[in-house]
Amino acid sequence: VQLQASGGGSVQAGGSLRLSCAASGGIFILYDMGWFRQTPGNEREFVAAISWSGGDEFHADSVKGRFTISRDNAKNTVYLQMNSLNPEDTAVYYCAAAPRDRNRSDVRAYDYWGKGTLVTVSS
Repeated sequence: VQLQASGGGSVQAGGSLRLSCAASGGIFILYDMGWFRQTPGNEREFVAAISWSGGDEFHADSVKGRFTISRDNAKNTVYLQMNSLNPEDTAVYYCAAAPRDRNRSDVRAYDYWGKGTLVTVSS
């Protein structure tokens, strides 16, 4: 499975961005999908995940109420809508795919990773 993330960029605090992650080379509905983020010198941090059907989703406490994960299985794409951004959200954001029914908040559950897209939030 190949994953291509896009939609990153620079935005002022309080602004919004929508990340997209297009999957190819596999059967999309076989996978739960997740978003993680990473800053220099830190481990990759869980942001949000969604089940293969889209019926089950959850978000890290740090983004709950501001970020929303969704997926469109007809388009083999997962999204991360990010609102009310603040400078602490600045990071490289990665999408990832995990076989169904693993612990979706655990980075080790994911077998496939995209290359990441940079989000920069200025104050």
